[in-house]
Amino acid sequence: MTELLLRETLGRLADNRQTIKLWLRDDDAVNPSTALDTLLTMTASYAVPVTLAVIPEHTGEALAKRLDTAPDALVAVHGWSHANHAPDGEKKQELGPSRPAELVLAELKAGLRKLKDLHAHRFIPMLVPPWNRIAAGLASRLGEQGFTSLSVFGREQPSSPICLINTHVDIMDWHGTRGGRPAPVLFAELATEIGRVDPAPLTGILTHHLVHDAAAWDFLEALFAITNGHPACEWVRPEPS
Repeated sequence: MTELLLRETLGRLADNRQTIKLWLRDDDAVNPSTALDTLLTMTASYAVPVTLAVIPEHTGEALAKRLDTAPDALVAVHGWSHANHAPDGEKKQELGPSRPAELVLAELKAGLRKLKDLHAHRFIPMLVPPWNRIAAGLASRLGEQGFTSLSVFGREQPSSPICLINTHVDIMDWHGTRGGRPAPVLFAELATEIGRVDPAPLTGILTHHLVHDAAAWDFLEALFAITNGHPACEWVRPEPS
């Protein structure tokens, strides 16, 4: 079975009375959609909290009204406009060093205020940089703007100036099919992450509901089914430790 390695790893953790905390981050939410409905229905059926990284400039009341019926959904700040400002030839980046820091920080603060006003109790002051990239000089000043955590992709760096709550397994094949990555690969990656001697305090799964294909949805369904009620893992909200 494709998920055998994950099941075995969870079994070993359970035998050792260890519990791994998992969290789900889904990027690029703006408006209600059929894909968002699918995600919210699936996560609700397994009681999995989902943190939606919402693009402030392009969102509004419609999404807020939809999420009023999704008690397990949280909202984080996904940059301001998800616009690429990197010079030609460089990796895409909205929150890079190519624009004045004060301008970028002002946009982020405006995004925080807008989403907090729209989403109230489900809003969390977490910044999710578009493309998972942010200039170090900006990251060091996020606390001034009201953010309490930052979420990118990869292992957390102990020298970070703000609490890092990262994602570690991206289910999308961005450089190939642009659909869901093969389930055996994803299960193996997750098993490796949670089986480390120094696992992250929260192990993050990264999704993008707007571009999911059948493979992506099938993997999520299988993952939730495996982990649902398992003594070695718990799906949690991303809160600073």
